[in-house]
Amino acid sequence: MKTPLTLKLMDTHAGGDVSRIVLGGINALPGATVREQMEYLRDHADGLRKLLLNEPYGIPEMSVDLLVPATDPQAVIGYIIMEVMGYPIYSGSNTVCTATAVLESGLVRKQEGLQRFKLESPAGLVQIDAQVHNGVVESITCAGLPSYIDTYRASIEVPGIGHVTYSIAYSGGFYALVDASELGFALSLDEESRLAACAHKIVSAIRAERDFCHYTLGDVGALPFLHFMGPVEQVADGFYRSRSATYVHPGVICRSTTGTGTSARLALMHHEGRIQPGQRLETVSLRDTRFIGELVGTYQIDGHDVVENTITGKSYVLAHSEIVVNCADSMVECAGLQHILRGGQA
Repeated sequence: MKTPLTLKLMDTHAGGDVSRIVLGGINALPGATVREQMEYLRDHADGLRKLLLNEPYGIPEMSVDLLVPATDPQAVIGYIIMEVMGYPIYSGSNTVCTATAVLESGLVRKQEGLQRFKLESPAGLVQIDAQVHNGVVESITCAGLPSYIDTYRASIEVPGIGHVTYSIAYSGGFYALVDASELGFALSLDEESRLAACAHKIVSAIRAERDFCHYTLGDVGALPFLHFMGPVEQVADGFYRSRSATYVHPGVICRSTTGTGTSARLALMHHEGRIQPGQRLETVSLRDTRFIGELVGTYQIDGHDVVENTITGKSYVLAHSEIVVNCADSMVECAGLQHILRGGQA
């Protein structure tokens, strides 16, 4: 009898966004860096992403994070992010979940108080500050990617909606930022499906009109994300709060406000002179879950005012499991997958 092909998983969530952490069952991937390993997975083994995000194992609203050995000696472990739209080089909520899983699985021994270590993402090294109290990971603060405003208050005519004013930020991916109230939204949970439909129309219109180019990455393709912004209120000295919602895929509004969405907001607020280094913004989701972004510093490069930032959130462990990958099941597509499964055949 053949040994079953299995994957060892830990399901987690941060702000409501479920991240499925793959702890074991995958062969070592080729590549001198985590970025190169991500590119191999994307180009030659996309079956893993499809398996864990599609029926019968998962749903598109989830994310998957594959733990891999770090290639940089400063990092304790590497991770590759997989989402329904592909392979983002960075994600705040996925990083919060991955850092928590690394601690909860024992890959890094938990220590009381502030615990610091680095992970290696496809975007590079990520500083992690974990707060541990009575053995519980109470919060994770991770470095957000340097963020900047590419386009400020452009306008476009969107079929079925009309005139829309938007800004474009880069924060690990390009985001369209729109004022929710201008579009008639209060950012309540009952608006979720209408928010997704509205965002899809706006993103489709912008994508049809233009692409975006990062100052070092170059052409990164069509616009993927949209972030609805609620009014900003000051709740304490140097501390702000805003309801928010992030669209990532047709029909999908993230359950959290997302880390990269929060970083994009910090970049826009700084561009408008509404937040300064050392100050923080708490973004609040449709489900009243929260991330806190802090503007750490700024610098100029190639004419861009770049914002350095951190994101703080809390992740919860939902389940420990081992799934069986049965390639004889008509619901399971093993193409682009079996050759990387430990014990699988090429």
